[in-house]
Amino acid sequence: MVLLVLLWFFYSFLVHRPLSRVLAERRARTEGAIEKARADTLEAESRMTSYEQRLREARLAAFREQEARRKQIQESRAAAIESARAKAQERIAEAKAAIEHEKVAAQATLQAESSRLAAEIVRTVLSPAASQTPAGSR
Repeated sequence: MVLLVLLWFFYSFLVHRPLSRVLAERRARTEGAIEKARADTLEAESRMTSYEQRLREARLAAFREQEARRKQIQESRAAAIESARAKAQERIAEAKAAIEHEKVAAQATLQAESSRLAAEIVRTVLSPAASQTPAGSR
């Protein structure tokens, strides 16, 4: 029995305690590594979330800038179209005025020409009658 107690004492002192200490140390290191891995995973997820948020914000800013440029170009085009339309309306008005002026001039020319032709026709029609004398009056 003394041998058994001595064996247990030596076992406890030489094997069990050092083995328990080594196992506890291993467990602490493993749990520490697991906790560190969890913390690293959480940090990586946090960084990824932050990166995704910044990426969304950058895309949104790019979209807004692109939309602003598109709107500016559209407004520029609308202004150019309106300017061209105003110039075309001005040219049309000028052309209408020129046509009206030409019409009035042509009407005046036609009126004068028709009066001259009427007078010439009357003179031509009446003139042979005046130049012809009655047969017995000679």
